[in-house]
Amino acid sequence: MGNPSGPPFDPDDPDRERRERDTEPIPRLGPDDGPGYGTGPGPSGGPSFSDDAGYGDPSPYGGSERSGRAWIRDPEAGYQPPQISEDELAGLRADAAGAAPRRVLPLEDEPSSLVARYLFPTERYRGEWKRHWVHLTTPLLVGVAATFVLGYLSGFLAGQDVGALTTIAVLLWFAVMGWVAWKVADWWYDRFILTNKRVMVVNGIITRKVAMMPLTRVTDMKYEQSPTGRALNYGTFVLESAGQEQALREIKNLPNPNELYLRVVEEMYEPQAVEARLGKEADEAKADDGA
Repeated sequence: MGNPSGPPFDPDDPDRERRERDTEPIPRLGPDDGPGYGTGPGPSGGPSFSDDAGYGDPSPYGGSERSGRAWIRDPEAGYQPPQISEDELAGLRADAAGAAPRRVLPLEDEPSSLVARYLFPTERYRGEWKRHWVHLTTPLLVGVAATFVLGYLSGFLAGQDVGALTTIAVLLWFAVMGWVAWKVADWWYDRFILTNKRVMVVNGIITRKVAMMPLTRVTDMKYEQSPTGRALNYGTFVLESAGQEQALREIKNLPNPNELYLRVVEEMYEPQAVEARLGKEADEAKADDGA
C-alpha cells in the first residue's frame, strides 16, 4: 500500500493537533436533536442540551417542534413595548427642517397704535400684554358694594321723604361708578411691551408714563405666583439690573407668566432662534396665502 497523501506522521509536530481538530468532520443535526445545538459532547463530557431543554413553545413562525431552527420566546410572555398613539407623538416630533415643537404661543404680527409710537424703526416688536383682569378686582368690588349700599340707602331715604339726601346718595353712586370706569380705562391702556432690545411698561390716560429697561442690562429676572395666581394664571415679574436706579423693576398682575418668562429669556439668550422661527412662520404664511 502506498503512503497516504500529506506530510509523514511526526509525533513532535506542534501543529499536528491543530490540523486534526480543523479537519474533524462536523456532525449533521437530526430531526430529533436539540434546538440548534446537537447531541455532541459538551464541556462536561455529556450532551450539551437534552431533548427537552427547549426555551418555550414551538416557534410561531412555522416549522415542526424539533425542526432544528432557533426557538424564540412567546411574545405574549415577554416584554411588550408601550403603545403610543399618533396624537401623543404629534407634539413630540420635529418637523422636516429639524425644528422642535413650539413651546410658546404665536407672536402678534404688528403692534397696536398705542404701542407703535414708542418703537424706533430698527426695533423688532415681540408682543404686548395687558395686565390680568384680577388687577381690576378692587375697583369692581367697590363698584358692586356701592351699588348695593347706595341703592338701599336711596330707597330708604326716599321713603323718609328726604329728597336732598336721596340726591346726594345718587350723586355719590355716580362718582363711585366714574372712578371704577376710570380704573378700567387705565387698565386698558396699561401695556407691558417686549422687543428684541428692551422691555417697557406704558400706562396712564392723561399723564402718560413710559418705563423701559434694555435687555442687555437685565442681570436677573424672576416671577412670583401666589396660590391664587397659579389658579388664575397671573404673576408678578421682578427685573434686576446692574444700575442703582431702576425705572422698571416690579410689574404686577401679568397674565401667562410662564409664557412671558420664556419669551423674555429666549430673547435675551437665543435671539437668533427667535429670528429663525419668525422667518419660518412668515414663509409658511406666504405659502399658505399662495395656496
